[in-house]
Amino acid sequence: MTIIYILLPISLLLALGAGLAFRWAVNNQQFDDVDSPPIRMLSDGKVVRENSSPKTGEGE
Repeated sequence: MTIIYILLPISLLLALGAGLAFRWAVNNQQFDDVDSPPIRMLSDGKVVRENSSPKTGEGE
């Protein structure tokens, strides 16, 4: 029974810490853009133009 007196305050402190961390993340705009990171992960960082033709090096 005495373990409850130890575990209960520890669990309340952990829950409070998680709530404060979530509030900090929301206030610092960490959840504003949730759509583009998965898409950005798939690109290799090269900018591709739609109307450009590849240069083959042959005398055009």
